[in-house]
Amino acid sequence: MTTATQKRIRTYTPIKRVIDVLLSGIGILVLSPILLLLCIAIKLDSPGPILFTQKRVGIHKSYFQIYKFRTMRTDTPKDMPTHMLNNPDLFITRVGRFLRKTSLDELPQLFNILKGDMALVGPRPALWNQYDLLVEREQYGANSVRPGLTGWAQIHGRDELPIRQKAELDGYYVHHIQLKMDLECLWRTAGAVLRQDG
Repeated sequence: MTTATQKRIRTYTPIKRVIDVLLSGIGILVLSPILLLLCIAIKLDSPGPILFTQKRVGIHKSYFQIYKFRTMRTDTPKDMPTHMLNNPDLFITRVGRFLRKTSLDELPQLFNILKGDMALVGPRPALWNQYDLLVEREQYGANSVRPGLTGWAQIHGRDELPIRQKAELDGYYVHHIQLKMDLECLWRTAGAVLRQDG
């Protein structure tokens, strides 16, 4: 990572953190009625906890527990990305299908952002055992920032991208990190969610 990139990260990180805290806090307050309704729907739909937690990789390859609304049955294989399951539709609940289609299952990550585990924008947090992705990201300096609710790779293909291309896009974000880029990521993510892309 170049000195210029390191300086850009050091300069922007405090500003980015303030924005993350403000927007995640406002988001939790404004969306609290929806969060409550989703909790009730999940509980009524299938047995098990409301939240799904999973060990993920954070800034500088530290670990944290990511929060999501549970969208799958409790007997789903652990620590495996959904797209790698043989038949993921067998495990997804009825409410879970709706949550995934609308990306509402990601809303509890607002609490991860408030805690400081994540940012609104950054590389999506890898599973602790996605070693190939972590190694690729290390080459581009993409493990040196907080993972995000959305990110540059996320708006360019999500899980459809090969590991190397995903890491390159994450690296591009890190080397060009700035408010304008974060706003573009958020804007394009909102559009993708409304169109239900990916």
